[in-house]
Amino acid sequence: MASNRLAFVFPGQGSQSVGMGKDLSAEFAPARETFAEADETLGFSLSRLCFEGPDAELKLTENTQPAILAASIAALRVIEAETALRPDFVAGHSLGEYSALVAVGALEFRDALKIVRARGRLMQQAVPAGEGAMAVVLGLEMSAVETLCAEAARGEVVAPANFNGGGQVVIAGAKRAVERAAALARERGAKRVLDLPVSAPFHCRLMQPAAEGLERALGEVAIRPFRIGVVTNAEAEVNLSAERVKPLLIEQAVRPVRWEESVKKLAASGCARILEVGPGKVLRGLIKRIEPGIELENFEAPADLPRIVSAWGR
Repeated sequence: MASNRLAFVFPGQGSQSVGMGKDLSAEFAPARETFAEADETLGFSLSRLCFEGPDAELKLTENTQPAILAASIAALRVIEAETALRPDFVAGHSLGEYSALVAVGALEFRDALKIVRARGRLMQQAVPAGEGAMAVVLGLEMSAVETLCAEAARGEVVAPANFNGGGQVVIAGAKRAVERAAALARERGAKRVLDLPVSAPFHCRLMQPAAEGLERALGEVAIRPFRIGVVTNAEAEVNLSAERVKPLLIEQAVRPVRWEESVKKLAASGCARILEVGPGKVLRGLIKRIEPGIELENFEAPADLPRIVSAWGR
């Protein structure tokens, strides 16, 4: 097995910031064209929202998801135009899995934009405001968090939503059940437990209505064959089957993001280098804790390009 393989990974919700993509679009035509395509597809100026805000509007889930997707694909297209770097594998965190599927040609960018806009709206609507919650538990093993969630449920939903690695597990569910689980985590030695300022409890069974709506939305788009392996959130395994893409995306809405296992799968597949493509450096930070031996770079702005070229060549 080749041991110097390259993976591209794509960020999820929470990586957004006002100004993302602006400098790339000013300097590179592929980025400008990507945002123009997004604006035309969605029928409003997503580019202006990304470049100028306001922040409160950018943070609305139905806006955040297409915004991060567009910023990620703009960055990808610049990398493709300006370097010879091509991935052997791809992965994405939650929403980022859609960017990964665009990157390998499984999903058309325009279709992905429509799907994730609908996905954001469906997730927002699945649970009434104030009834769901998420929290991050730091410093406990995955199995310990699964156990305390089971104890805290008491007939309500609370479960791990993201296994992010490095001792970080995000939990999601009904507000009171999440509060009970958070209290148990503190009692059992968690280093920190932090409430997350999110609008809905993602990646748990409360997202079932969103998953059903997503299934209908995905029914309207085509998945094309692809030849670069996608490490999926739901299974943390390499998928090369176009037929499995839709079922795995539907499952992803209600199942935890298995990010730690996904990174370990990339490492086991010979990926010695990983490039985070899109806004922020969240994944780069997580990967560093999971697999410290992997070479890491990120690309979100023109200033990143010389560093990447210096490290890995044009």
